[in-house]
Amino acid sequence: MEHILVVGSSNTDLVVRTDRAPRAGETVVGEGFGIVPGGKGANQAVAAARLGAQVTFVARVGDDDFGRRNLENYRHEGIDTRYIAVDPREPSGVALIVVEASGENRIVVVPGANGRLSPSDVERAAPAFPHTRVLLVQLEVPLVAVETALQMAMGRGDLTILNQAPARALPREILSLVDFLTPNETELEVLAEGRVSGPEDASAAGERLLEEGPGTVIVTMGERGALIISGEGKREVPSFPVRAVVSTAAGDAFNGALALALARGMALAEAVRYACAAGALAVTKPGAQPSLPTAAEVEALLSGG
Repeated sequence: MEHILVVGSSNTDLVVRTDRAPRAGETVVGEGFGIVPGGKGANQAVAAARLGAQVTFVARVGDDDFGRRNLENYRHEGIDTRYIAVDPREPSGVALIVVEASGENRIVVVPGANGRLSPSDVERAAPAFPHTRVLLVQLEVPLVAVETALQMAMGRGDLTILNQAPARALPREILSLVDFLTPNETELEVLAEGRVSGPEDASAAGERLLEEGPGTVIVTMGERGALIISGEGKREVPSFPVRAVVSTAAGDAFNGALALALARGMALAEAVRYACAAGALAVTKPGAQPSLPTAAEVEALLSGG
C-alpha cells in the first residue's frame, strides 16, 4: 500500500446557511447549521486515505471535544494518528463559515492548536519517514514546521508536494525543497507577483517560479483542468464535465489524489489526470470531507462510467 505523510492543519468547520449574511448590527435567521471536520491538512489526508493510501497525519489538536471528534474521524478513515499532538493550552482550530443562498461565503478561521505545530512535532514523526513515498504539506500551520518536514523528506529522497494554500509568498529556501508545487491561479498570483487570468499567464508565471527552485509547478484551474510546467515543457490536462454544487474541497481532493497517484508511480500527466478526476467529483457534493470521492468513484469517472 502507498504510504503518504501529511503535515498540516486540523479544523472543525462550524457552518451556518442563511439567505444572506447579516450587516453590521443586524440579526438574521439562518436556514441550517452543521459541524463538520475540516482543515486543509485533514482534508487532504482524508482524500488520500479514501482513495486507498496508507496515510500518516502530523497535526495538533486541542484537548477538547472538537479535537476528540476529529481524532475519532481520522481513525474511522483509516489514518494513522500516532503523531497528532494534543495541545493542553490551545483549543482545536475552528472555522466559522456563513454560506449565503447565492453560494457566497464568509469565513473566519481561528487557528488554535494549529498555530503551535512545531518542528519538534514533525521530528517526533521521524519513524514514519522511512516508510513514506510522498510528503504532502500546506500553509495553514507555521512555516517552520512545513520547512522541517520538507527537509526531512528531501533528505531521504521522498517526493514532496507543497500546496501553497492559503496564498503567501515563499522564500527560495522553501521552494528549493519542493518537487511539486500546486497553486491555484489566485495563489499563483501571490507567488509570482503578477496577474494570472488564463493559461498563458499561468504558464509564464509558472516558468518564472521554476527559477526559484521547485521541480514542477502544477496550476489548478478549476473547470479548465490543470497546467503542468516543468523543465521538460508545458502540458494542459483537461478537467471532467460535472454538475458543480460547491468547490470547497476541490483543491484538497486534487492534492490528496495527486499524492496517491505519484506514490503509485504513475507518469506525471496520468497522475494529474487522476487528480483532476478527484477534484471534479468533489464539487458535486456539499461539504468538505463528505464530498471527497472514493477510488471506485474516480475510476468510474476516468473510464466514462
